Amino acid sequence: MPRLIIASHNQGKIREFAEILGNHWEISPQGDHGVPEVAETGTTFVENALIKARHACRATGCAALADDSGLVVPALGGDPGLRSARYSGKGDQANNALLLENMAPFSGADRSAFYIAVLVILQHADDPSPLIAEGRWSGSIATAPRGDGGFGYDPLFIPDGESRHAAELTAEEKNLISHRGKALTRLIKLAQA
Repeated sequence: MPRLIIASHNQGKIREFAEILGNHWEISPQGDHGVPEVAETGTTFVENALIKARHACRATGCAALADDSGLVVPALGGDPGLRSARYSGKGDQANNALLLENMAPFSGADRSAFYIAVLVILQHADDPSPLIAEGRWSGSIATAPRGDGGFGYDPLFIPDGESRHAAELTAEEKNLISHRGKALTRLIKLAQA
């Protein structure tokens, strides 16, 4: 089974990748190889994913998978967007509190949002033909958090067609319908083509 370095230190993402990709690759987080995080200086999710994958490939000499993902709220001009993990600068709980504060003036359709995940696999640092897959998960922002599962904005995100918040879904349910789950399914198909 080929080895795939996961270019992330986010334990929630690493867990999701291992659950979905573990039958296809030998998954190894970059932290296990002493690879530090790299600055995400791109202006798009694709650019940031490529930066992270290239960094992990260079450091380990192995193929690498990177993701850049975030929550996009059209009423907030796309925020938190590329800065989703660093929205407040103080972690998930503070990010959620800031999002709730910024969403206070909005109701109904103006509370719509979507998660986006862009995944990239590079075989080596100079790979000219990366595999790139994108997934989106549409929903809305709740007025109060619910649930203990997931991570990031999951306590506030209500997926379309659901009454439960993303943080109330089981890992199996989330992996089937989430932005990352959709992108991973597409990536596996691309890798097997």
